Amino acid sequence: MDIRLSQCFIAVDDHDKAISFYRDVLGLEVRNDVGFEGMRWVTVGAPSQPDVSIVLEPPLADPNASPDDQRAMAELMAKGLLRGVIFATDDCDATFERISAAGGEVLQEPMDQPYGVRDCAFRDPAGNLLRFNQPLRG
Repeated sequence: MDIRLSQCFIAVDDHDKAISFYRDVLGLEVRNDVGFEGMRWVTVGAPSQPDVSIVLEPPLADPNASPDDQRAMAELMAKGLLRGVIFATDDCDATFERISAAGGEVLQEPMDQPYGVRDCAFRDPAGNLLRFNQPLRG
């Protein structure tokens, strides 16, 4: 049995801003842009990983969600409390410079971590945490 990651999901509150960030700043390709029942899903991914995608979805991708649930999800997103994604990079410092020069919200400048990576962190336009890891050469 072979199990592999195919897709992961990130909640965004403005797909156009998210596309500009993930495509233009991070360099991911837009693979799909779908609307359904008043909602929108955009799929992006790294050209080097054609079988792995990130789906940028509405904060609460359920048309039957109650107004209270929608409000709660929006509040969590505004606080940056939803989970994010960790990206691998071969040059953490260059990645940091590119994203920060494009106006990315810096959470952590590049630093060596005791668990074997050099990493940095940003928030995307919706407030999601994005980390960029480079293995330390030992």
